[in-house]
Amino acid sequence: MGSKNRFYMDVQTLNSSVTGSCHLCIVKYPDGTTTRFIVDCGLFQGREEENDSNNYSFPFNESSIQFVLVTHTHVDHIGRLPLLVKNGFRNQIYVTPSAKPLLNLALFDSYRVLKDTAKRKHQPDLYRDVDVYQTLNLVKAIPFEKTTALDDHIKVTFFYNGHLIGASLILVEISYPGEQNINWLFTGDYNSHNMFFDIPPLPKRVLEMPLNIMQEATYGTMDSTQVVPCFEKNILSALFKSNASVVVPVFSLGRSQEILYFLKVLQNQGKLDCSVPIFFDGKLAHQYTRLYQNGSLGIKQEMLEFLPSGLQFVDTGIRDSVLTDSDRKIILTTSGMGSYGPAPQYISTFIRQSNSLIHFTGYTAEGTLGHSLHSANMGDIVRVGGILVTKRAQVEFTSEFSAHAKADELIHFLKQFENLNLVLVNHGEPHVKEAFAKRVLKEISTKDVGIANEEFFFRVSPYHLLKTMTTKFQ
Repeated sequence: MGSKNRFYMDVQTLNSSVTGSCHLCIVKYPDGTTTRFIVDCGLFQGREEENDSNNYSFPFNESSIQFVLVTHTHVDHIGRLPLLVKNGFRNQIYVTPSAKPLLNLALFDSYRVLKDTAKRKHQPDLYRDVDVYQTLNLVKAIPFEKTTALDDHIKVTFFYNGHLIGASLILVEISYPGEQNINWLFTGDYNSHNMFFDIPPLPKRVLEMPLNIMQEATYGTMDSTQVVPCFEKNILSALFKSNASVVVPVFSLGRSQEILYFLKVLQNQGKLDCSVPIFFDGKLAHQYTRLYQNGSLGIKQEMLEFLPSGLQFVDTGIRDSVLTDSDRKIILTTSGMGSYGPAPQYISTFIRQSNSLIHFTGYTAEGTLGHSLHSANMGDIVRVGGILVTKRAQVEFTSEFSAHAKADELIHFLKQFENLNLVLVNHGEPHVKEAFAKRVLKEISTKDVGIANEEFFFRVSPYHLLKTMTTKFQ
């Protein structure tokens, strides 16, 4: 057997759909040594019964993992890092410089939510606050676009990614004397643009190298041409009604700041009366927004002043008055899928009012409050927390603010690369990944296309995909 068959990397994605992102990578060298690392370590979100079974354990020995690479700081990509540490991981966690302060806030907020959830369900805590502190002590920032050796064989480079502030595409280059490199590019959640910072093009050397790509496919069945902007029309129309209230569930990081800027633009254009009060509720979203404002995250100078006129930050002291006030207003509240944070309180109040609008601005996973409202017809009874209410308010959804690239944009991204060995499609509902993988096979010049999930390892040499293996053999 030639050495090329003894130098390979096994890759397994540990989630089947959108949340719980984690890629297990096992590198085997010709001298018999092994390196194990993971890319991302996220929480499963959505259906609680599935979260309970998936979130509490890993299908590998945590202490055997030699390092972790983090693509970005959304909780479905970093929420189980403290569990990894609790269970024995003691090595380095690598992030970008702008992701590091965001990770701190995200993990402590996630800990608080998980602790409250465990108490409500009479379950043990997933991890303790000491595990969060220990996790943060292991975090090391690597500058964007600086190739860094992690050991004798593995180098990584973080490239800018428009999905989120601090987000990256991660290039992993694995070498061995006398062998061609095994190169992997992990996209994480991907977008080609972001209003708050610029995205430099990938360098020529990356576009030309033999490459394997782990490609997300959240919107793998929707092209950008299918996205119909409706948010502006819907909220302005609702506000023209007498005493209308508009509730906008937003994600704490990224979406909150984008929607705040969008409202500021409407005010500047004279479309949104500055006398309409705008309330902003969500402690974590407030913290992220202040980080955006202080200029420490690399935000473009011209975007530092992104808050609309008349914005009021809401805490528990004034929340009741916002909930009971009958005047027209706009309320931005976390969480983006409606299930956590202050959002359920606002939704349970305003879903009963026919002159109100609840407008979601992003993806709502199955099992979340947003998804259940999406499925309900006007007049249906829906459950918000433990309360049954009748859906009388207008409920709308839009993907125009999505931080994920659409299918045609993903295809355009893949077409840049001149020497693709393998494209593995991940991070999407099963039918979406299947459809997008078929499109990749038709439109992209690559040796192989696969669908990544927890059922298979993909064994890749420097030259091609060697084989796939069911995980029961590992």
